[in-house]
Amino acid sequence: MNDWFEAEQHYERAHEFYEAGRWDEAESELRRALALNPYRAEWHFNLALTLEAAGRVESALRALEDAHRLEDGDFQTHLLMGVLHSRIEQYGKAIEWFDAAERIDPSRAETYIFRIEAYHRIGRHDQAEVMFYQALQYEGDHALAFSSIAESLLDRNDYDRAIYCFREAAAIDPNLPRVHARLACAYAETGRQERARQLYLRELRDHPGDIETLLDLGCLLMEMNRLGEAGEKFRRVLELESDNPDAHFQIGELALRRRNTREAHAAFRLVIRLDPTFPEARRRLASLLLDQNDVPEARKHLRRELREFRRNPSGFAADDLDDLGRLLLDSRLPKDAIRVFRSLLDKRPNDAHALHHLSVCYFQSGNRSYGMEACRRALRIEPRYVPALHNMALAYMQERQYKRARQHLDQALIVDPDDPNLRRLRMTLRLCRFGELATGLFRRTPKI
Repeated sequence: MNDWFEAEQHYERAHEFYEAGRWDEAESELRRALALNPYRAEWHFNLALTLEAAGRVESALRALEDAHRLEDGDFQTHLLMGVLHSRIEQYGKAIEWFDAAERIDPSRAETYIFRIEAYHRIGRHDQAEVMFYQALQYEGDHALAFSSIAESLLDRNDYDRAIYCFREAAAIDPNLPRVHARLACAYAETGRQERARQLYLRELRDHPGDIETLLDLGCLLMEMNRLGEAGEKFRRVLELESDNPDAHFQIGELALRRRNTREAHAAFRLVIRLDPTFPEARRRLASLLLDQNDVPEARKHLRRELREFRRNPSGFAADDLDDLGRLLLDSRLPKDAIRVFRSLLDKRPNDAHALHHLSVCYFQSGNRSYGMEACRRALRIEPRYVPALHNMALAYMQERQYKRARQHLDQALIVDPDDPNLRRLRMTLRLCRFGELATGLFRRTPKI
């Protein structure tokens, strides 16, 4: 009994430390309590809460598993299990735990609200909407429900409905974290930049040190060509967090806009030192190096980016793949670019531009037949696409099929009669045909 009484004392002290935000001491007291009495499910649950507050999600999940073994019908344990699995992006497992929580108590809105985000993250937007409408049937945090479904709508480019949902969320709970900033993002996507700027400023009035909002506002100001104000926002972020890679990256972007390549070069190098996997930084630096004709150094950065792509291809959006593929082509690495453009075409199979660049990769790699087939696919999607017509004409010339070459060249000239590349190709084609005719004439002339 003395051990159990001492355990209760440790638990009470742990509660005091938790309320004071002293997570390490709260954890220490809880572990002492559990060492004396390991059979209290709520103590394991509170240990999980403490570890989660300290940012140790994996440890929190282990503590929750102990709580679940002791009491497998507790609603809060199931709910927190789902929340923590969402935190580490294990959305499938999160949904399983939320489903189990719903079976324990179907009238709790939380299970539906949290599943909105989980379904959104795995791309099941229709199911996210089902969860949203179910959540509205019960008492609960409807502001969070509106905000969560608005994020799903943003991902689907349904900006008007997203704006409506963010406005509803802000009306229900004006203090919902970043609700005005997210509403600003939706307005910016519809071209209402000034309205977006005002909403970002409103968010910053309430939360002047919010780094995400400062970064978002800085990017918006760059789009509005208010470069001085944008730089001020990025520098403010660096005052708050000097090693923030996003702010340094945007400083580099700002330097590019001002044609200050030296400053941009330094900024992107610093970003890579701070975060070697930062999206776009290596590609931006490689592009600068290519502009300076430093191809070997550019290739080093692109090959590191290529390793990251091979390790995690799903982490690259379509625009990222397009950017990487083009840079690999510019660096004369067509065989490496082929895999990138193939991955891009898995995401955008009807992208004539990507097919054209894939054809260029094949041509540069010496595989003319594959290059021509990629060109044909591009022309089936976009019959008046001049670069593909140009390359088909050139390929047929190399195969000495001058009639077919002329057909493609004529189609291209109808679309763009002033294109200097097409005019040069037309002259080359005439010379080739003249040379062939001359050779044939020479062969037919009898010997004297």
